[in-house]
Amino acid sequence: MSLSHHTFTTSKHETIAYSQTNTSGPVLMLVHGNMSSRVFFYPTMERLSKTMNVIAVDMRGFGDSTYHESFDSLKELGDDLNELVEHLNLRDITLLGWSTGGGVVLEMAASVHDRFKQVILLDSVGLTGYPMYQKDATGQPILDKPHTSKETIAQDMVQVVPILMAYQNKDKPLIKMIWNMLIYNLKQPDEVTYDLHCEEMFKQRNLVDIDYSLMVFNMTNTHSGFAPGTGRADLIECPVHIWHGEKDLVVPVAYAHAMKEFFKDKAHLHLIPHVGHAYLNDDFEAWISDLENVVLS
Repeated sequence: MSLSHHTFTTSKHETIAYSQTNTSGPVLMLVHGNMSSRVFFYPTMERLSKTMNVIAVDMRGFGDSTYHESFDSLKELGDDLNELVEHLNLRDITLLGWSTGGGVVLEMAASVHDRFKQVILLDSVGLTGYPMYQKDATGQPILDKPHTSKETIAQDMVQVVPILMAYQNKDKPLIKMIWNMLIYNLKQPDEVTYDLHCEEMFKQRNLVDIDYSLMVFNMTNTHSGFAPGTGRADLIECPVHIWHGEKDLVVPVAYAHAMKEFFKDKAHLHLIPHVGHAYLNDDFEAWISDLENVVLS
């Protein structure tokens, strides 16, 4: 199976890179998380190509997509991708967002109601965002001093500066150490794949924008402590599938429970006891099986 690779230019003059399986069947659109790109989904696309039409994108400032303008919200990234969906004239789409991508696909579904069949949230950021606090001299978060701007986030010596430096220096050992601690903590990819993942991470140019957007993300009707609620979660009409690894060290499983409580019968909660933040890496066969069960049903 060979993927085809394309680009699309949005109304804001950003070029979005995406790949397709060019096969028939239900449409599945894959949206990556922070520190990643569509390349992370290539094995998934290859495996599913016989039964569905799979599309994976690079969001603005990731992978091979452009980053002409900064952004302040995940909704702006969702707007980019909704333009691509309209351009391709896709319908009955299953949207899947991993981690940060979960917030992006929720924003997409809140904006467009006639193209999406369902949304799958894979270890997704919660509806009230991802908190970020300033740090003390020992590197511990100061819970009464939340970050307030991109400027303070960019100076965070624990969560941000080391990653920015690793990107600048193309420091694979440091990136792998971080991922081995938090994301690939249960299982690491083979060396060739891991090196490819690092090269994709080094392409990211929007880390501070993403961190800020995650911090102020809030689709509920109440203030999160970081930002007022937009109420946009109430606009989502399609079913929501919440998939979360119980061993996730990046996004606590409590976020998944909170989303289920918010969406009630509109959502199905699927907790996966033996995986962490990277289901597609920790248990590839089970990941594929879950996708087939939901997308092909």
